Amino acid sequence: MHALSGSPSKDELRRAALARRDQAALDVDTMVEAAEALRDNALSLPELAGAGPVAGYWPIRSEIDPRPILEALADRGCALALPVCTPQGLVFRAWQPWQPLVPAGFGTLGPPETAEEVTPRVLLVPLAAFDRAGHRIGYGKGHYDGAIARLSVVAGMVTTIGLALACQEVARVPAENHDRRLDVVVTESEVIRPGAV
Repeated sequence: MHALSGSPSKDELRRAALARRDQAALDVDTMVEAAEALRDNALSLPELAGAGPVAGYWPIRSEIDPRPILEALADRGCALALPVCTPQGLVFRAWQPWQPLVPAGFGTLGPPETAEEVTPRVLLVPLAAFDRAGHRIGYGKGHYDGAIARLSVVAGMVTTIGLALACQEVARVPAENHDRRLDVVVTESEVIRPGAV
């Protein structure tokens, strides 16, 4: 766990956590091993034992790679989706690992417009930093906070699973009213259930 002195802002926490993540990502072998360990930890979750749909994400920059999780879920027959940035916010389109991808906004890839739009029951959420209470810091655009709020209304309940490297943990995220707490955080070294904190 990493903390800065005083009461750092979200921007300061984001920058510091992303710098640690970028440093870790310089070692490709370590990142591959971390992604495999993350996969093993995530696949032990009962939340991922159902049929889905489970929405993952296509990794950008130094994000830990969720594709091993998505591939394993596809092998189990789970319905999958990936997010696409639209003017109305994130939408989720059906996808399986062998299907083509197109630019989906924010530097990521996602399914084309011809793919069916779906309502995921589980979201695998990328993040810049997290704390043990389940609060996350994203990239500052609020895409996931908006999507989680919308899905909670539409679907009644959506399970959120944050994926990160352990080095992205901070002592405390300064949460705001619109921030949505994660149900679970999975790193390469452990599964954190904020309700148990």
